Amino acid sequence: MPKSAFTAIENSVRSFLGGAKVSLSEIESADSVSEPEDRREIQARIEIDKIAYLFRARRKEIAFTATEQSFIHELFTAFEGLFAGFSAKGYAAHFRTALLTSMTDIAVARYIRGDRTGVFWPTQSLIQLLKSLSYQRYEGAPATTGFLVYRTQLDDFLKSLEKTRYDWLDLGDARQRVSGDFFRNPLSYRFVDGLRALFVCDIQMNVKGTIRTSAPGPRDSIEQLANRETLALLDKAGAGAFAIYVNSVSELEVVLDSDQLLVWRKGYWGVYDPDIFRDFLSGQLEKRSIDYLVWSIYALSKARHGTVVLIADGGADLTALRKGSVGGRDSLSRALINHVRGLKIGTLKRSGELSRILSSDGLTVINRKGELVDAGVIIDTSHVSDLVTGGGRTTAATAASFFGPVLKVSEDGPVELYRSGRLVYRFG
Repeated sequence: MPKSAFTAIENSVRSFLGGAKVSLSEIESADSVSEPEDRREIQARIEIDKIAYLFRARRKEIAFTATEQSFIHELFTAFEGLFAGFSAKGYAAHFRTALLTSMTDIAVARYIRGDRTGVFWPTQSLIQLLKSLSYQRYEGAPATTGFLVYRTQLDDFLKSLEKTRYDWLDLGDARQRVSGDFFRNPLSYRFVDGLRALFVCDIQMNVKGTIRTSAPGPRDSIEQLANRETLALLDKAGAGAFAIYVNSVSELEVVLDSDQLLVWRKGYWGVYDPDIFRDFLSGQLEKRSIDYLVWSIYALSKARHGTVVLIADGGADLTALRKGSVGGRDSLSRALINHVRGLKIGTLKRSGELSRILSSDGLTVINRKGELVDAGVIIDTSHVSDLVTGGGRTTAATAASFFGPVLKVSEDGPVELYRSGRLVYRFG
């Protein structure tokens, strides 16, 4: 039964691990499990009804990160616990349903509680409350909100906010614990919208007050879409602090103080881990530019703007790739591209031009130094047309990946990484 139950969560696990191959097999209890040869494999041993099982995940191209490994161990701890509660004969379907609907939620709640001990129910309750809110609309607009969970003394956190642009509103006698009817009044999520204001609570989900700013910045900025300002707040809120949002596209985002994001999108949890992209682009792009690109890609994914970005190999002959230009022979278009060609993507990000360039039609080309080589490129996809299943961006990304690593964002949000004509990782 454990192996058949595993099939209920297999797609969720594969999705969380970016499309990795996963399996669960029975082993002898006395067998020792050898350490994986490299970081491209995760192993987790569990025991159910005195029978030992081994979970394996394998990704050929990209190594697993510490976040992914730690999360998987939390996941299979939850698997063991849930299975024990549904081991009675005749409850197999109940168990598979519970796994399918709750397993990754439990693992997320266990993971973000920080110290990995104690109950996770308060955190899980908040997740479920915000999931429900993600379906809510108010006068046609999605409901949004946010919570910052501090892990230091509240007074210390508030003191760190002095002389910043954040104002503290103490709820005083109106303080309450997060419960199922917390958002019964629309004012609670309209006033604290996750953009200009956040609820502040402890790990037991006791809401103490709100922090708000009168200058949240433009909604479409990379810094705001990628929650960069939230990370600065978490630095002040103690080790293990996190923030959780319902965003403007009705997704849940958990911002960790380690700079990873856990994202609930289209019914699945995924991890947006910059270490995955750093591994993928290592040796292909200078380090500072990698971080600029990583968070720009996430911002575009969240804003639902598609893009295809090629990091061109040093000796790549791009004339063999180019078929034309989105701007054609239009002199204005060529002048605009010439204006930004050769600039560092960090410079373009700070000016606000990078997101506009990346979200324009056509391929964007960057070199190893992080300089913009070209934009709006229409490429020759004829040599891969028979190999690819998908739309124009997928075909373009596959063709371009023979000239260097490629990052692609679809208009509906997924982020994909390509190398040598192959899809090697997918988020969302």
